[in-house]
Amino acid sequence: MYAVFRSGGKQYRAAKGDVLRLEKIEADEGATVKFDEVLLVGEGSDIKVGSPLLSGSTVSGKVVRQGKSKKVPVVKFKRRQNYLRQGSHRQFFTEVEITGITGGSAKKAAPKKDAAAEEKPAAKKPAAKKKAAKKPAAKKAATKKPAAKKKAAKKPAVKKKAAKKAD
Repeated sequence: MYAVFRSGGKQYRAAKGDVLRLEKIEADEGATVKFDEVLLVGEGSDIKVGSPLLSGSTVSGKVVRQGKSKKVPVVKFKRRQNYLRQGSHRQFFTEVEITGITGGSAKKAAPKKDAAAEEKPAAKKPAAKKKAAKKPAAKKAATKKPAAKKKAAKKPAVKKKAAKKAD
């Protein structure tokens, strides 16, 4: 059985016993973690897909270690501008061993707001007389000038060959 779950803005496919390197999670080594944002659970041709999530399904795992990835060079450079900035970056990660996957039913998406608005009748506002505020004068629509016609392209001048003088 495998599952696709979301953690740290990314999606991961995992099966029981897999060791995944996830974005950093605040947990101690040896602690158990649960991922509730499960998108898909499947085994063979039997696959359950959530819309967007599967309710009641979880992926549980055990934190193996916390660490930093390899150093990655960061270079900002603009040619001919005397601009060069060099640095480096090391991303934090958490290694998690998947210990179990529980399947559930598909969670239905929330009803559309338009349908909810149609069911409830609009509340009538009390008719209270108020002094009409002066509205600023509406700007006149800018009148468009007709587009000028394009002139016909000029033909290139033809050079006449100079007559050769006889010696």
